[in-house]
Order: sequence, then C-alpha cells, then structure tokens
Amino acid sequence: MLFFKDIMFSLVCILLLIICVLVGVAFLTLLERK
Repeated sequence: MLFFKDIMFSLVCILLLIICVLVGVAFLTLLERK
C-alpha cells in the first residue's frame, strides 16, 4: 500500500511541475505580446 501511495505522490508532483511550466510559458508569451 505504501508503494501505491508513493506512485500517487510522484504523479501529483509531476502534474504540478507541468502546470507550473505551462503557466510560466503562458505568462512569458503574454509579456512578449505587450
């Protein structure tokens, strides 16, 4: 059960990283448009 929890935690961390990268890219494109 602990192994499954570790996998879920890793997936959540990866999703958070992807969201942060997408937000950063969108923010940069918005800044460049101005």
